[in-house]
Amino acid sequence: PPLLPLIGWRGMFLLGAVPALVAVFIRRGLAEPAPGPRPAPARPKPSFHLLLGSAAARRTALGILILCSVQNFCYYGVMIWLPNYLAGHFGYSLTRTGLWTAATVLGMAAGIAAFGHMADRVGRKIAFRTWMGGAAIMVVVYSLMTSPPGLLVAGAIMGFFVNGMIGGYGALISDSYPASIRATAQNLLFNAGRLVGGFGPVAIGSLSASWGIGRTIAILSVLYLVDIAALALISDRREMPAS
Repeated sequence: PPLLPLIGWRGMFLLGAVPALVAVFIRRGLAEPAPGPRPAPARPKPSFHLLLGSAAARRTALGILILCSVQNFCYYGVMIWLPNYLAGHFGYSLTRTGLWTAATVLGMAAGIAAFGHMADRVGRKIAFRTWMGGAAIMVVVYSLMTSPPGLLVAGAIMGFFVNGMIGGYGALISDSYPASIRATAQNLLFNAGRLVGGFGPVAIGSLSASWGIGRTIAILSVLYLVDIAALALISDRREMPAS
């Protein structure tokens, strides 16, 4: 936000290229690891039977697909329209909108860190239910805020729950499938959810034209309740086909 009035939004986009350039520089300095003393044992070929070949596997895939879809739909829907909501509904300037949005992003970072610790302590499904329940509550609370301090604090707490659980999907999917199909499941299911999530900004924009963006954001709470129900579809690994 402090740089925005100085370099404008185009300058901020260019600034976003800096991490990519740093990554290229760091990668050039990394050496390849030394080969191990023995070749790794041959791994079984991946089979889609392990992903969709049984009733338990199909239920698990459907449950994970719903979780990933809701996660991406709500995240993109909220974050893309949040600056417009703050500027259009409350008359915030570009700089102030950036600062209030940054508070939400910082809340997300804290939520991701906290989710990992809680998932390790009490289990992933309990952590997911806690964060999904918190997200369902906070999108409604945020839509009711009218004062700048309320929007700032509620935005950070909303971000904590809305995107804090993103760090758990990789572990959840890995835990749900044997090693021979795990990478396929990760790429297929999460990115299918991202495909669905891409319609989030379109859907929220269309609904907000009739209902208002604040009320539309609040309606996302229903999707988080669907998310909680979908957790019941995800089977224990012992019910899945063996690798």
